Amino acid sequence: MTDLGAVAWPPVPIGTERLVLREPEARDRAAFIELLASPEVHTYLGGPRPRDELEREMPEVPERWPGSFVVDLDGAMIGQILLRRATGHRRPAAVGKVDLGYLFLPRAWGSGYAAEACAAALDWLTGALPGEPVVLATQNANVASMRLAAKLGFTEVERFDAWGAEQWLGIRSPVPPSA
Repeated sequence: MTDLGAVAWPPVPIGTERLVLREPEARDRAAFIELLASPEVHTYLGGPRPRDELEREMPEVPERWPGSFVVDLDGAMIGQILLRRATGHRRPAAVGKVDLGYLFLPRAWGSGYAAEACAAALDWLTGALPGEPVVLATQNANVASMRLAAKLGFTEVERFDAWGAEQWLGIRSPVPPSA
């Protein structure tokens, strides 16, 4: 995965009805560690990373790069949205396209925050890179992620086996510019 190329970064923070999408800051370090060490978050992602390893390796200010948004609720990080160019994707249909990823802390699940944040990030991407299709891959067993993909307008391209489980690959075609 690589960055998004010549995208103006960072954007002005993106506000939604309840959330702000913004660049990572030093105050987010503990939430990033919690997110990456959470067994619940990583149930369908190959498992969590060891907390002590994350404590040693995580920089004071979590990595900033185009397409990496912190999802902020009332001044605290609850998740992360990732938009990256899928250069080394396992599926040919995804190679070269923008890949949407997201991680949310379990306490933020079930409130619609992921849908709200992902929709805002996709709207930003449409403005920053008009005409770009976006792909999303998830395990079929991840029912919540499958529901979110459908809600965001992703349609199935294929199913495939990887990492010991059946995966789903969807695509969201670019929104045509309005006349």
